Amino acid sequence: MKYMIMAYASQQDYDGMVGKATGKPAWTPEDFAALGEFMTKFNQELVESGELVETRGLDAPVHTRRVGGSAADGGPVVTDGPYAETQEVLAGYWIVECDSFDRATEIAARLGNGPAPEFAARTAYADVRPIVESRTDLEP
Repeated sequence: MKYMIMAYASQQDYDGMVGKATGKPAWTPEDFAALGEFMTKFNQELVESGELVETRGLDAPVHTRRVGGSAADGGPVVTDGPYAETQEVLAGYWIVECDSFDRATEIAARLGNGPAPEFAARTAYADVRPIVESRTDLEP
């Protein structure tokens, strides 16, 4: 079974990681480098176990566009990010193929072992969701 592990962050988190003032302590270059090393090792272990299908990090919310609804002229409504109505957005994901939901959850829980300043580690989280292969997987 395949699962998507989704990590979340806010524009403030992205800014802090690159040393911009956010009202919270900024990450040091050493903090950021340590996180990069952790992620490289984390991903390599998943490759070696045969469980990693794909992983990607996503650019900051400020580089996002939300498309939806329809404007008065009938076209789509396009809004540039970041969005006032949401604090956190998808920051990156892993697609893993493993034996169970519990194993996918164990993998996601390991992300909590990553180095980060205390204030950032306290609010970090990830979601784990099974990936459906077809519409029939969703039918009652």
